[in-house]
Amino acid sequence: MSFTIFVDGSSNLPGAVLRELDIRTLPCSYTINGQPSTYNGRLDSFNPHEYYEMLRQGCKVQTSLLNTQLFLDSFRPELEQGRDVLYFSMSSGISGTCQAGKIAAEELSEEFPGRTVRVIDSLGSGFGTGLMACNASDLRAQGKTAREAADFLDGDAHNMLQFFTVDDLNFLKRTGRVSGATAMIGTVLNIKPVLWGDPTGHITARSKQRGRKKALAAIAEEYKNAVIAPETQRVAISHGDCEEEALRLAELIRAVAEPKELIIAPHEPFTGAHVGPGMLALFFHGKKRTEI
Repeated sequence: MSFTIFVDGSSNLPGAVLRELDIRTLPCSYTINGQPSTYNGRLDSFNPHEYYEMLRQGCKVQTSLLNTQLFLDSFRPELEQGRDVLYFSMSSGISGTCQAGKIAAEELSEEFPGRTVRVIDSLGSGFGTGLMACNASDLRAQGKTAREAADFLDGDAHNMLQFFTVDDLNFLKRTGRVSGATAMIGTVLNIKPVLWGDPTGHITARSKQRGRKKALAAIAEEYKNAVIAPETQRVAISHGDCEEEALRLAELIRAVAEPKELIIAPHEPFTGAHVGPGMLALFFHGKKRTEI
């Protein structure tokens, strides 16, 4: 039995990938200087330079979690047509969206007892969610059921690694990821942290580098030490309006080990508001988070 794969706008998947792999998106809501806005999950409709320039100029963006009613309204039509549903959520360690989705899945499982409705906690965000959905599409094409794909990918979330650096620590300060003192000292001393999604799905510091070039080199080193079978997988890079540096990171990655596919894309606006312009991130499948 075929199943429908859902992600939300934070998954960062380009439109061509969504269409090719038949992945559905749910919209993300936020406000810009108090004015409501919605991101439909389609990078084709997103102007990254305009958005991140707004953030550079001091615009305030506040995001909202996806609510249970949105999940109910989106999943129910698929179930009514006899299709199972998998939704890949951003980490429960950084958002309440995962829990909202699980509440909807529990209600719909009672309403449709013969169907599978599963919410998989990606333990990450951005491509950390999107690449898992891509893998679900691959499993679907191989004939796996929704339950089989969900069981496998639920455990495999611990192998989906994500490392990133930011250009301005003040964006992380606003969301409570670093203290005001740390942000100030880091800015003065040109400290560029390398952060990652830890085993619990929270964002924590992996290392601290003096300068941007060293931060990129450190991310490439993480890839070297942890990647597994890159020739068989999709690897992804997202950036907050710093494409040249994204291309430089891609060069470093290819020099270590050429992946089967390397996707480079602007970082979507929803979680982009929390990491700011100049964010640069790498996502790949590797050793379990507890082993690195």
